[in-house]
Amino acid sequence: MTLDGKRVLILGVGVAGSSACVAALDQGATVTTIDANGAGDATSTDGVDLSQFDVVMASPGFSPHSQAVLACQAAGLDIWSEMEFAWRVRRPGIPWILITGTNGKTTTTQMVGAIAAAAGIDVAVCGNMGVSVIAAAREQHDLVAVEIASLQLHFSFTIAPLAAVALNVDDDHTDWHGGLENYRADKARVYRNVELACVYPAHDLLVEDMVAQADVRDGCRAIGVTLGAPAISQFGVVEGVLCDRAFTDNRRTEALELAHVDDLSHLVAGDVPPYLIYNALCAAALARAAGASPAAVRDGLRGFSLDAHRSATVRELDEVTYVDDSKATNAHAVHAAFGGRADHSVVWVAGGLSKDQEFDDLVRFIAPKLREVVLIGVEAEPLLGVLARHAADIPVTRIEPGDTVMARAVIAAHDAAQAGDTVLLSPACASMDQFRSYADRGDAFAQAVEALGR
Repeated sequence: MTLDGKRVLILGVGVAGSSACVAALDQGATVTTIDANGAGDATSTDGVDLSQFDVVMASPGFSPHSQAVLACQAAGLDIWSEMEFAWRVRRPGIPWILITGTNGKTTTTQMVGAIAAAAGIDVAVCGNMGVSVIAAAREQHDLVAVEIASLQLHFSFTIAPLAAVALNVDDDHTDWHGGLENYRADKARVYRNVELACVYPAHDLLVEDMVAQADVRDGCRAIGVTLGAPAISQFGVVEGVLCDRAFTDNRRTEALELAHVDDLSHLVAGDVPPYLIYNALCAAALARAAGASPAAVRDGLRGFSLDAHRSATVRELDEVTYVDDSKATNAHAVHAAFGGRADHSVVWVAGGLSKDQEFDDLVRFIAPKLREVVLIGVEAEPLLGVLARHAADIPVTRIEPGDTVMARAVIAAHDAAQAGDTVLLSPACASMDQFRSYADRGDAFAQAVEALGR
């Protein structure tokens, strides 16, 4: 569609809002912005005549229960997410792939990009990784691979992707959505209007039901992913080989070899963790839906590198390994970071904004692996309470907020660690209580680690 002559109200002037402004003005629209931080034409809808607008683009910073969104709804305005806006102003005919989930979105999206590139497909990899979806959608590409969060799915309606996946659905952002059921309902939107392949974790009945209930296009298929041997229409693993039993003419009797688990070994120290194999299988399924060959899957995974701040080894000092997993902003992500670690071997650096999460299951799982906990968050009580219930014998050092919080935390972790241990920054919480972003938090950790012993 064209926005020529439309009157567009944009809520939020960050990356999404700024890109929407450019696109709307390029198409001949008039634009007004509202930004809670004072960067826009106004900071609220107070005093703004909402009847003068045709459509609203709401950035994720404005929740469904924010004053501005509620006022726009009361005025009868159509509200689009950043992703819906991108879809409306996109270049037509270019297929999209959507990747959502509580964890693993960035890694899987980037793996799709690596495989597609190895197949000779001109792919735009975009979403919550610094690349604007709105800008990428208006460029000429063969494929657009989009990391999309639940916050961006809420006001998305007409997107019709070639293929989509919900990697997992755990408790996250419930404060923004207004509850767990609302969060899950928004995640399920990723499967709406899918044309070819709904990829899902075969072990997860909740996500499988999302696929079963989705209103998809005629001919769309459900493609399961398992870490075991694949059944018909599934991707899986057989004796260390990643296999496709979905996109093959003889899927009832054979599976195509795509790659080996060892093709991922360059990404981690030690054994390749199950979550990384799972992400690779989902990426392979999505890329195969877009036409990538088995050889491209292998070559793409061999050449792939992990995003910064995802289980990245910063340094080894005095036989202690320091790992930056700052991107683990929820409990589910921390499960993956602790996978395969020995008992009593981890000094865990954690804390931040809890986002109304429940941490009981996480702490029960990781308690045997802990040597000590170093808490850095302003909201310490949620984790302190859970640790007292499920890991009462584990020492906890509370680092008071302040300018040098990470430096003090790293020194405390260093003093607690023993030879063979890992000091793991895997906060389970958002970073904005004391840092600009999870990347800023991870950078502060790395700088503090590098400063040890100097």
